[in-house]
Amino acid sequence: MKGSAPRPRPWLAAPFRPVRCWKPEVEVRHGPGGVLYLEQRVPLPPYPERIADMLVHGASHAPDRTMLAERNADGGWRRLSYAEALARTRRLGQYLLDRGLSASAPLAILSGNDIEHALVGLAAVYVGIPYAAISPAYSLVSTDYTRLRETFETIRPALVFAADAENFGPAIEAVAPGIRRLFTKGARGPEEDFAEALATEPGPTVDEACRSVTGETIAKFLFTSGSTGTPKAVVNTNRMICSNQMMSRESFAFFKDEPPLLLDWAPWHHTAGGNKLFYMPIFNGGTLYIDDGRPTEADIGRTVRNLKEISPNWYFNVPKGFEALIPHLEADQDLRESFFRNLKLLWYAGAGMAQHTWDALERLAVETTGERILIGTGLGATETAPAALFCTWPQEKTGNVGLPCPGVSLKLVPFDGKLDARVKGPNITPGYWNAPALTAEAFDEEGYYRLGDALRFADPDDMQAGFFFDGRTAENFKLDTGTWVSTGALRTRFIDHFGEVVRDVAIAGADRPYLAALVFPDPAVLARLAADENVRAHLREKLKSLAATSTGSSTLIRRMILVDPPPSMDKGEVTDKGSINQRAVLRSRSEWVEEVYSDSGRVIGIEE
Repeated sequence: MKGSAPRPRPWLAAPFRPVRCWKPEVEVRHGPGGVLYLEQRVPLPPYPERIADMLVHGASHAPDRTMLAERNADGGWRRLSYAEALARTRRLGQYLLDRGLSASAPLAILSGNDIEHALVGLAAVYVGIPYAAISPAYSLVSTDYTRLRETFETIRPALVFAADAENFGPAIEAVAPGIRRLFTKGARGPEEDFAEALATEPGPTVDEACRSVTGETIAKFLFTSGSTGTPKAVVNTNRMICSNQMMSRESFAFFKDEPPLLLDWAPWHHTAGGNKLFYMPIFNGGTLYIDDGRPTEADIGRTVRNLKEISPNWYFNVPKGFEALIPHLEADQDLRESFFRNLKLLWYAGAGMAQHTWDALERLAVETTGERILIGTGLGATETAPAALFCTWPQEKTGNVGLPCPGVSLKLVPFDGKLDARVKGPNITPGYWNAPALTAEAFDEEGYYRLGDALRFADPDDMQAGFFFDGRTAENFKLDTGTWVSTGALRTRFIDHFGEVVRDVAIAGADRPYLAALVFPDPAVLARLAADENVRAHLREKLKSLAATSTGSSTLIRRMILVDPPPSMDKGEVTDKGSINQRAVLRSRSEWVEEVYSDSGRVIGIEE
C-alpha cells in the first residue's frame, strides 16, 4: 500500500557469522568525456600458468582427499580422490593423444555433469587439447540438431564423448557420422568404450605434452549466443582460468584456511558451473559434490536430499534455485540445520535476486543459527572466465555486484544516460574461435572487453561502495533462472509466425520467470480480422502454435499484449535504420511490461 511502513526485518540486528573475505579498495582515474577507470590498489598475486599444476598439487598434498563425488546407483556417494583423479587424467590424456587430438583437432563433450565428463575434460586440459562441453539439450531436445551442427562446424572436433550411446548416438550420427566416439556405456566396441580408454598406460608423451602447455594454451571453448542466436565459441585459455581462480581465492579469503566444500548442479557447459565452480575446489584443495537435483518442482527433492547429507561452506544457486529451496527450508528443521551448519557464504548469479528471497534466506539463517550468513554476487561473462566484479561485504538489500576483482581494470563509459561497463585483465578472452570480425567488435579501442552491461554507483558519493547492475546496453537478457534469451532471433521468429498482423514486437522477461511479448499490431489487418473472426482467439491460437515449436524457456513466449501507440522515433524506440530499439521500448513502456505479467484482461496467454 502506498505510504505504508516497510516490513520489519528484525534479523538485521543479528551478527554476521565470521568469514574472512577481501577488503576491496579501488583507485579511480578520470579520462576524457567522463570516462572512469577503476582497479584494485592491491595487485593480483602470482598464479600458475597451467590448470594441470593445481591438480598435480592436490594429488601431492592431499592425495586421499575427495576431489569429486556423485550419487551412485545404490544411493551412496561415489568418490574420486585427488590421487585417483591425476592418475586417470594421465591415462585418458595418453588415450586422446593416441587418437590424434590436438590444438586444431579438439574434443567435444555432449553429456552433463558426472565424474567421467570431469576426467575427460581434465585429461584434455592436461595435455593441451582444447575441449568444448556442449549443452545436452542440443542432442536430446532438438529434433533437427541445428545448434549441435553449428557448434561442430565452428570447432570441428576430432572425437566426441557422451555418457551413453543410446541417448546421444542419434545426434552424433546425424551431425558427424564418421567422427570418433567415446561412451561411458553402450559402446559398440572397445574403441568406443570409456573403460578401455581408462586402461591406457600413460607414456612420456603425456608429460611432454603437459610441460608444453603455457598460459596462452587454449583449455576449452564455451559457447555463448550472440544477437543472432548463433553460438559463438569463446576461447578460454589456461591463463584466463588460472588468474580468475586466484581472483576468487583472494576474494573468498577463507578458502586459504578452509578448503571449499561445494554441492552444486550448475551445468558445466556454462561458465559459472564449468569454470568457477568446477575449478574452485581443484585450485583450493576442496571437494565438489555433484548435485543431481535441479531448481524445478520435479527435481528439487534431490537437492534437498543431498543438502541433508552435505553441509557446504560456500553455496551457489541462481535466484530461481533459492526460491525453489526456501519452502523446503521453511518446512524441514533437519534440512535447515544441515544447510546452515558450515555455511560461510551464499552466492547468487545468473539473474537478479528478488528482495523477498534475500530476506527469507537471512531470516531462516538467523532463526536456525542466530547469525546472518553473508550473501554475495558479482558480475561477469563467459568472456571473463567468468568473474570480473565481486561483492563480498555485508549488504541489507539485493543487487550490489561489487567492485572489480584484483587484477581487473573496470572502464565506465557514459552511454545513453548510463555507464557502459568494460573490463581488461588476464582473465579476459582473446576472442572468439575463427571469428575475427566478432572478436574485433567485442573490444574497444583500448582493448577493453565490452560487457554489454550498464552499472550505477551504489553510493554516488562513495565509489568504494560498489555498483548495481543497471540493465543491458546490449539487447539480450537473462530469465530469473540465469538462462540467456537471444531477442533478435526470437523477435524475427515471432513476427514471421504471426504474419502481417504484427508489425513489430519487443520481448520482455529480464529477471522474470518466463517470456512475454509487447506486440505492435497493424491496425488495418487487425480490423480486417475483427470483421471475420474473434481476434483474441486467433492471436491466442497463434501464440499457442508458436509455443509448440519452442525448445526451452529461452524461446517459449507465454504471454502477449497488444501495445499502442506504435514505436516512437522521438523516444528512441526506433533506430535511424528503422528497426525497433527493444531496450528503449521496454524502458519507456514499463507500465505495459508490468501489465503483461499481471491478471489484466488485455493479456493473451497460452494457458487460457
